[in-house]
Amino acid sequence: MSARIYLDHNATTPISPIVRDHVIEWLEQWGNPSSIHASGRGPKALLRESREAIAKFIGCSSLELIFTAGGSEANNLAVKGVFETLQKQGSRRNHFIFSRVEHPSLIRTAEYLVSRGARVSFIDVNRDGRIDLNQYASLLSDEVALVSVMMANNETGNLFPIREMAEMAHAHGALMHSDGVQAFGKLPVDVRELGVDLASFAGHKFYALKGAGVLYSRRGVTLEPLIHGGGQERHRRGGTENALAIAALGLMCGQKDLVAQKADEMRVLRDHFEARVLKEIPFVSVTGAEAPRLPNTSSLVITGVDGEIMLMNLDIKGFSVSTGAACSSGSPEPSPVLLAMGLSRAEAQSSLRVGLGWSTTREQIDLFTEALIEVVAHLRTIGGFDLTTGKEAHAFN
Repeated sequence: MSARIYLDHNATTPISPIVRDHVIEWLEQWGNPSSIHASGRGPKALLRESREAIAKFIGCSSLELIFTAGGSEANNLAVKGVFETLQKQGSRRNHFIFSRVEHPSLIRTAEYLVSRGARVSFIDVNRDGRIDLNQYASLLSDEVALVSVMMANNETGNLFPIREMAEMAHAHGALMHSDGVQAFGKLPVDVRELGVDLASFAGHKFYALKGAGVLYSRRGVTLEPLIHGGGQERHRRGGTENALAIAALGLMCGQKDLVAQKADEMRVLRDHFEARVLKEIPFVSVTGAEAPRLPNTSSLVITGVDGEIMLMNLDIKGFSVSTGAACSSGSPEPSPVLLAMGLSRAEAQSSLRVGLGWSTTREQIDLFTEALIEVVAHLRTIGGFDLTTGKEAHAFN
């Protein structure tokens, strides 16, 4: 192949051409936005304009936004900020609720809360990717401080009923946080309509630059800062802001009118891809297909093939995709998300995630499908997979 085809947009997105066109201009605004002299006024204006664009994009006031270094920091600030505030107040609310399929930045934060004496509960998710609302209702009480459930899962694309869950949390006086990093730019997002108190987003998932995230914090919500320093971000997050990356994020949020259109285009391509795969490759299933999903995401279980070996073969052929069979550190352990959904260890190790983007074409999807058919057939042959019974010669270790 003469050009690599990128189908891993849930990991990160390429930089938009409109962002690239502005980078040199923004680099001229190198002053400190907290400086009151002329060199600081340009960067300060960039921050202000970006804050207003992001606020309009997600449906809130610009004063309700806190710039961070990314989605993981925003998640940590939301949860730890609430916890530390309530600790200072001596509140009896010390129960935090998460789903079992949250991003590691929240799973690790939940472990931190336990180490600090908080009570933590996890809501189950079934094989279709649907969250157990009955279990959730049973966990709610007047001792719950915060519920944190993602808008969309980064591995399967499954969408969760955030508005309904926020209403249930509020009925018990609890706050609602949602990790919106994967939904950002893939679907229209309105935090007021969702009814959340806190929501996290990241620029690099939306064709902007890495190094900029944002936390929506509803007016009236008090957060103890993670980073103490100067008076930046209304004393909620110390440190000089990354004006360049924030400007890129703000510029992409000016593309709001394109989001729904691109979502429809990606959905058509995803459905075309899945239809071909299910028809032309035996013993394949689409994880979470029966529940609402992001329009760009396909999580496949391809029986009889090791996901990491399949990924490496596709990489050699010029396709960038990912697998839920291992985390980014290269651990051989299966995806905790897929295991939490009830997939077996063998199924989780046979997974492949395909993430489409705004620039993905039907031709690219068809080229990838042909390559996938070839790779799967080859790996199944050398692995002794029986296409008659669908049985493997030996299970993965």
